Amino acid sequence: MKKAIILLAVVIAAGSCKKPYDPPAINGPHGYLVVEGIINAGSDSTIFNLSRTVNLDSLTAKPELHALVAVLGNDNTSYPLTEMGNGKYASPRLNLDNSKMYCLSIKTANNEAYQSAYLPVLNSPPIDSVNFDAKGTLTTPGLNVYVNTHDATGKVTYYRWAYSESWKFHANFASLYYSNGDTVLVRNQLTQNITTCWGADSSSNIILGSSAKLSHNVIYQMPLTSIVSTSEKVEDEYSILVTQYALTADAYNFYTNLRKNTESLGSIFDPEPSQINGNIICSTNPAEPVIGYVSVGASTARRIFITTRELPTWQTIPFYTDCEIIGKCCLYNSQGANQVDFYINYDIDHTPNPDIPIDEILAGPGGPILGFTATTRPCADCTLRGTNKQPVFWK
Repeated sequence: MKKAIILLAVVIAAGSCKKPYDPPAINGPHGYLVVEGIINAGSDSTIFNLSRTVNLDSLTAKPELHALVAVLGNDNTSYPLTEMGNGKYASPRLNLDNSKMYCLSIKTANNEAYQSAYLPVLNSPPIDSVNFDAKGTLTTPGLNVYVNTHDATGKVTYYRWAYSESWKFHANFASLYYSNGDTVLVRNQLTQNITTCWGADSSSNIILGSSAKLSHNVIYQMPLTSIVSTSEKVEDEYSILVTQYALTADAYNFYTNLRKNTESLGSIFDPEPSQINGNIICSTNPAEPVIGYVSVGASTARRIFITTRELPTWQTIPFYTDCEIIGKCCLYNSQGANQVDFYINYDIDHTPNPDIPIDEILAGPGGPILGFTATTRPCADCTLRGTNKQPVFWK
């Protein structure tokens, strides 16, 4: 027993000698150029985002502004991209000659020149299908979305996918009225709707697939995304647009390495970070690293819609879970003063954060209006998190 007490004391003493180590963030000597995008050889837009690397303690990105960006062909053709702002450069459509080779040329405002390698056009085959199931995971029910494709020509065996998703959702309470500043009026649900909105998001992870080592050049049921059954994305109707890109073996290796460095560094069992080598060089300073890989080819895309009629009877959870009807206001007080301004247009502490009138309060069935129920704006106004304009592609 005495030995055990002594051993425990030694352990505690050893633990108390530990000091936290909080190493300072490493500051890089240079903001290296980051190039994101592909040269789209078809009728879709070619869009590139240019930025500079920042130190770990920086909270803001650093876009590369006022650069001259162009797509060059090995037949001396040139297709300039227009600066759109915030580091984005674009051309609506290029419709390139599939028999030629192309590269990306960049000249920055401080006269640094960059260029990608010349590559042949590698077009993506069509997407065979995008489908889904309602199995979720082993522990969490939900929606799984998959993509299927193949290339009968055998030219494409490496793929990358990206997606954009949209969904129809509703505010916690439907507002039938609005205030013009001193009077509560009936809301026109066609032009003043704030109850039904559409949300949007896009993929942030790197989704890759390859059939190079398979006996058949077919990609079957490649997982794209999963949505838990309680998400408001599956509250009413959900749509996903999947875009498919064909990759060379070098491009596939680049994105594989990039995925390891950005998505698989959370535990001691994950791979160590490694240098990411793209196909872009700095012509004015060849020793300077450049982050990015420029591919050339036309992408293909496919959209599907999923409604609640196709899913189990899931109980979704609204974005705001603490919403309630917080007040009942009367039109006039005992002295006949209008109370709408105090209760609807301002909070109780009279700060300019108006509550939203929800429904009328009647003296009785068919009786006069005594006042209105109300709630906070986040609980009644879906435009705070989406748009009340139906997307043009919506069915």
